[in-house]
Amino acid sequence: MRIPCPHCGARDRREFTYKGADLAAPGGTEWSDAWDDYLHLRDNPAGELTELWYHDPCGTWVSVRRDTVSHAVIGSAAASAGRPS
Repeated sequence: MRIPCPHCGARDRREFTYKGADLAAPGGTEWSDAWDDYLHLRDNPAGELTELWYHDPCGTWVSVRRDTVSHAVIGSAAASAGRPS
């Protein structure tokens, strides 16, 4: 699988570290059932999902839109720029 880095272009997946699905964390800093659910009871959806990947060589956080069934990359952008379309 090749992932497009916004700075380096399309690179092999082995240059990246998967950091998880780009899911909004619940508000607040105190422990709650919402935090417990967020950390331990996540869905594992099949289909399109936005994920966070870290490109190790250049140090860029990349937001990647990917189909989890076919592993096809649909789009990517620097995580600081928001979600890819």
